[in-house]
Amino acid sequence: MSDKSRQLYELMLQKGYPEEFAALIAGEMRTEFTAMRMLGYISRSQRLPLEEVADEMLAILSDRDRIRDKHLLEHAQSKINEMYRNQ
Repeated sequence: MSDKSRQLYELMLQKGYPEEFAALIAGEMRTEFTAMRMLGYISRSQRLPLEEVADEMLAILSDRDRIRDKHLLEHAQSKINEMYRNQ
């Protein structure tokens, strides 16, 4: 678990979320990017319903996947363009 994920876990416990739920959310927020986004979401609000927190987690992970896929596609397109230029 990264430092930010651990901070997220601790913040969620302080806000009164169940330990298992906090551990699950923090465990999914593995990168600094995702953990920081979830930290911001949790810290700016009162204790939200578990369903809303889970929805935000899924939205953050979806954004991360979309960004990753975009970078992979850009890299692949760059290689294809390079191949065509070198023919």
